[in-house]
Amino acid sequence: MKKIVLFALLLSSFYSNAQHGDFPQNEIKYNILNTLIQASVEVGYERFIDSNQSLEGEILFNDRINYHTEKGAREFQTTSLKIGYNYYFGKESAGSGIYANPFFKYRWGDFIDEISVEGNPVKRVTDVSGFILGIGVGYKWNSNDKFVLGPYLNIGRNFNDESSDRFTAIEFNGGFSVGYRF
Repeated sequence: MKKIVLFALLLSSFYSNAQHGDFPQNEIKYNILNTLIQASVEVGYERFIDSNQSLEGEILFNDRINYHTEKGAREFQTTSLKIGYNYYFGKESAGSGIYANPFFKYRWGDFIDEISVEGNPVKRVTDVSGFILGIGVGYKWNSNDKFVLGPYLNIGRNFNDESSDRFTAIEFNGGFSVGYRF
């Protein structure tokens, strides 16, 4: 019973603090560039804990490693979850300007390609599941505390040996995010 009461107090405190800000505390966002370039989907949610700090969660469907294509007989069957912290350096309005984004990402799935063994095509499956630790930088334009957009770049270290042997341990990702705050 004490745990339930403590949880309820903590939740109400968090909710009441969120209501006293003079800017929207929540943001949903979509990486439009990755969909156009590589047919992947990246959606996210950002929760502001202060005017210049936020926590974020993202899900990436068909997550590609360093923008490898699926030309020929190559296919990514991957999904990723990313958790990050954003620190905004801009002074013009809350959650705007240049920001830094240390993050933790977990990817699961396979990369499938076709190789030739004794003249016969054979499917080769590489397990790309693993943890990625990295940092990103970006810029956000904020229009009337409602619509936000901006470019970003991430670099991360993949800790999956099989994936690192097949591709590389260092991964790059970027995009152009479009979002709505409420």
